Amino acid sequence: MTTIRRAAVTLPAADLGPANPLPPLLPLDEAHHVEERDLAGVPGDMARQIRYAPLGSVLPAPLYDGYDRRRAPRAFDALVLENDRLRATVLPGLGGRVVSLVHLPTGRELLYRNPVFQPANFALNGAWFSGGIEWNIGATGHTTLSCAPLHAARVTAPDGGEMLRLWEWERLRDLPFQVDLWLPDGSDFLYVGVRVRNPHDRPAPVYWWSNIAVPEERRVLAPAEEAWHFGYERRLRRIPVPEWEGADRSHPLNSPHAADYFYELPEDARRWIAALDATGHGLVQTSTAALRGRKLFVWGSRPGGRRWQEWLTEPGTGGYCEIQAGLARTQLEHVRLAERGEFSWLEAYGPLHADAGAVHGDWAGARTEVERRLEEALPHARVAEAYEAWLPCADGEPGEVLARGSGWGALEVLRAGEKLPGTPFEESTLTEAQEPWLRLLRSGELPEPEQPGPPGESLVAPHWRDLLESAAARPLTEYHLGVAQWHAGDRAQAVRSWERALRRTSLRWPLLRCLAVADRAAGDGERAAARYAEAFDELSRGPGEGGAADLVALAALGRETLEAQLCAGRVSEARSVWARLPGEVRERGRFRLLGARLLLAEGDRAGARAVFDEGVEVADLREGEEALGELWARLTDEPLPARHDFRMRPEGG
Repeated sequence: MTTIRRAAVTLPAADLGPANPLPPLLPLDEAHHVEERDLAGVPGDMARQIRYAPLGSVLPAPLYDGYDRRRAPRAFDALVLENDRLRATVLPGLGGRVVSLVHLPTGRELLYRNPVFQPANFALNGAWFSGGIEWNIGATGHTTLSCAPLHAARVTAPDGGEMLRLWEWERLRDLPFQVDLWLPDGSDFLYVGVRVRNPHDRPAPVYWWSNIAVPEERRVLAPAEEAWHFGYERRLRRIPVPEWEGADRSHPLNSPHAADYFYELPEDARRWIAALDATGHGLVQTSTAALRGRKLFVWGSRPGGRRWQEWLTEPGTGGYCEIQAGLARTQLEHVRLAERGEFSWLEAYGPLHADAGAVHGDWAGARTEVERRLEEALPHARVAEAYEAWLPCADGEPGEVLARGSGWGALEVLRAGEKLPGTPFEESTLTEAQEPWLRLLRSGELPEPEQPGPPGESLVAPHWRDLLESAAARPLTEYHLGVAQWHAGDRAQAVRSWERALRRTSLRWPLLRCLAVADRAAGDGERAAARYAEAFDELSRGPGEGGAADLVALAALGRETLEAQLCAGRVSEARSVWARLPGEVRERGRFRLLGARLLLAEGDRAGARAVFDEGVEVADLREGEEALGELWARLTDEPLPARHDFRMRPEGG
């Protein structure tokens, strides 16, 4: 049966950096957005779920965009689950990521194990890293918890052994969830029970995909004859599996460009997906029927995809693809969870060995071979039995606490006055971040800050918005109320709240910045730029002590201000902002790119070109972002150098 022990995983690791103190009023550019034109031919339920509750911002989660690419050895706290057949290594401080799954009798690593920790701009709120098995909850894209700590504890497993429980409060949709992992005695499969609960008296949109990174020199198989193809040109189309446009797309390197293949599984098919190498060995994932979707993500064989692979790890490591499982057909959808309802299912991960000739033969024969071998290794009936055995354990109270997550769940439990069996959010986990909101909850008033600085995180759920509306209309309360109103879609009222606060406070820059974002969203780039400039002027000459917090705020506001000035054609104002940025900020890759844009706007083409020639690295380059290529094309007709080529879509796509 499962044993659980503490360990450490030491990796060359970049610094995650602090949270961005500016509220993310607008979402990061999300690549997984489908055009309405493509919905005409999709099934009705899929179309409804694609249109259902799209994310307007990542509030209340903060952005993480302050990481770098300087790596040094760092030990990460790990929890190791082991029986006599498998060893799973989990990082509770990084979203509960399963970074390794080793089959002990053969010594085979079943996952793609990233040898470094390198954040990159792929999560909904910025920082994400590749490799292993990640638990994606929230909304279309990688979860805001990708690099965040989860609660973890020992729990009694269905067979009486030990089970590792991970849990947290997902803040985008305001939902608690849990992930239970255990290894039955003698089992070659890691069992994972998942539950997402809606404790509210209103329906909630739910998104879940379990993403599994595996080496890309595999054939990926699933029980499907068709798939929905979605690439970075943002077109959704139904295609045959595995042959499409003259290539067998079940081999990841046969796709030229990065793309998603969402398999169309028959209703009565067993849910599974496998990635097997040339010898027929590899990983298989299967689940109960509730986890409906299966997907293959590939980086493709073109230079842009290869460059991203290097960017996320290090050259010479070998590429990876992702096999995935989710609640819906595609990752473009959200599923409605009824008030006071829950979704739950069981997943299983383990090794599979099938006849290599059959696996790499015709599609029908390959699928038949994998399904036969899977049934031998883990009968479908056993998965259903394991799920039924786990359900009574899902409410079991955790024993020894192994890791701490955030205090946001504890705040929500205190507000609602009810506990959630199996996932205790203890009051002892509350931190300084929750303190003002606890005061609001208990006294009806939000305390004004004692010192100048960023206002802190906002809460935006309807119940917190109601409390803010009932509190005395002091400046900080009006600021947070405006953020909550903006999140609710009442942008006009948000602007009024921020304008009221602006007339009554000496700390104006956070409010000016919010109003500048509102101007930008309304299409008034000139007024947005003017307000940004005023906000930056106040912050740059303000009473801050010049510490780390001031530098973080100055860099975050400086970036937005520079971009606003350049977009409005206010070149001299942009130069003034640039001159007041600290030198260490100007040396960051994102700011060097902005500096190159500024030089070009000033007519210094050679100076802008020199930034590229010196080897600029933009640590927070966004998934699908083409800023490097676009600026290069404005400077020269020469081909884009390989080190700057991050293009993920066909030319003209």
